[in-house]
Amino acid sequence: MRKERETIFLNALEENQEKLFRICSIYSKDHEDAKDLFQEVLVHVWRSMATFKGNSSLSTWMFRIALNVCLRFKSKHTKNQNRFIRLDSITIENFSSEERIGGENEKLISLRKCVKKLSEGDKAIVALYLEGLAYREISSILGLSENNIAVKVKRIKSKLLNCINEIL
Repeated sequence: MRKERETIFLNALEENQEKLFRICSIYSKDHEDAKDLFQEVLVHVWRSMATFKGNSSLSTWMFRIALNVCLRFKSKHTKNQNRFIRLDSITIENFSSEERIGGENEKLISLRKCVKKLSEGDKAIVALYLEGLAYREISSILGLSENNIAVKVKRIKSKLLNCINEIL
């Protein structure tokens, strides 16, 4: 039974790892945090494999776990940040993350910056939408109606477009 579960896990991971990592990237401040968060997602998925009931596709189930882990991480990170004094007048540029992006164009870099500014709920929706999930799958993962997802996607697109135009 364990070998079968391991095979299912590895196949699902191979199929979805890039998408899961991109979701983790949206909720992390840099590449190293995204890698740590991705590992945390994998641990949670592995531990939960025995409880998968098949009510949705395995990838949909994995996305739900990923979002829950990312939101918990963000919540803990925000609580820890509130313990420190913020020095908003000091700006430190992180060039290494932009260097890592490499050949990505300016609009894609701007899109990433704008997505990071969204609320946690909007980030979840846009992360799943950008991964090509249908409204039905997104609604299943987030527990919202398909119509609600459609309306939110339209509003998020508008917010992102405005944000990108301000940056460029």
